[in-house]
Amino acid sequence: MKIFLDTANVEEVAKHFLTGLINGVTTNPTLIRKSGRNPDDVYQELADIGVQDISMEVYGTAQKMFEEGIRLSNTFGDIATIKLPMTRCGLMACNELSKRGIRTNLQLIFSNPHAITADNAGETYVSTFASRLTDPTVH
Repeated sequence: MKIFLDTANVEEVAKHFLTGLINGVTTNPTLIRKSGRNPDDVYQELADIGVQDISMEVYGTAQKMFEEGIRLSNTFGDIATIKLPMTRCGLMACNELSKRGIRTNLQLIFSNPHAITADNAGETYVSTFASRLTDPTVH
């Protein structure tokens, strides 16, 4: 099992990453943009502090997610893991990226069948949302 911080706050990541207990970071470009920052700049800052595995979220059609995943992989190399939604388009993009040896992280996994389907698409990681599974206001 690996532990990833779910934030793009570089200062917070640096504080916790230095403990040696964190394996990587998972980010959200929408929240990064809302903070007035450019996602690529944040990814670079995370890389500069030594994070070796950054889940970089993509969205859109299967083709758009695939193309953005390729761009991020080309830009950031081995530290890039492409984070995709557990949707039909996300699974299609995951399958194509995985065939090219690009790490992927399928998110929004809520059940064992989701995890099995993600595995069939070639994912590297799955991101479960345990708090959502136990929160009665979500169902």
